[in-house]
Amino acid sequence: MGFLGRLRTLFIKGEQPGLAVDAPDLVVVAECFDDTEAASAALTRSSDFIPPESAVLRHHLSLPATALAEAAALVAQDGYVLREVGVDQAGRTVVTAARAQVVTALECARERSRMASMATRLGGDALGWDVLQPR
Repeated sequence: MGFLGRLRTLFIKGEQPGLAVDAPDLVVVAECFDDTEAASAALTRSSDFIPPESAVLRHHLSLPATALAEAAALVAQDGYVLREVGVDQAGRTVVTAARAQVVTALECARERSRMASMATRLGGDALGWDVLQPR
């Protein structure tokens, strides 16, 4: 890696470009769908999560169909990829926003808060998050 490549990695928030968010060998190693549980507790209770390894942080959101394009544009600014999953009982679209990065409790908590804020502004809800790592 050249000088510019190393310099660029200093300014990318823990992203791991070698790990694709859609890699077929990814499995859920930690998750939190309870607003009252701390990210540190969720990560600690997982025996499968390997902290220093590359991972995909994936947020689960429920959004109105009319807000999907705006949500996709907003999360893309931070390197997230938005994928539609289905429709919930309220008729809103369930989506995931995922990106490869080094996952820490602080980063999970910060990003969970940001996703919840965005979902609320767009008329939706943040349902929870999970972490995926290769088998």
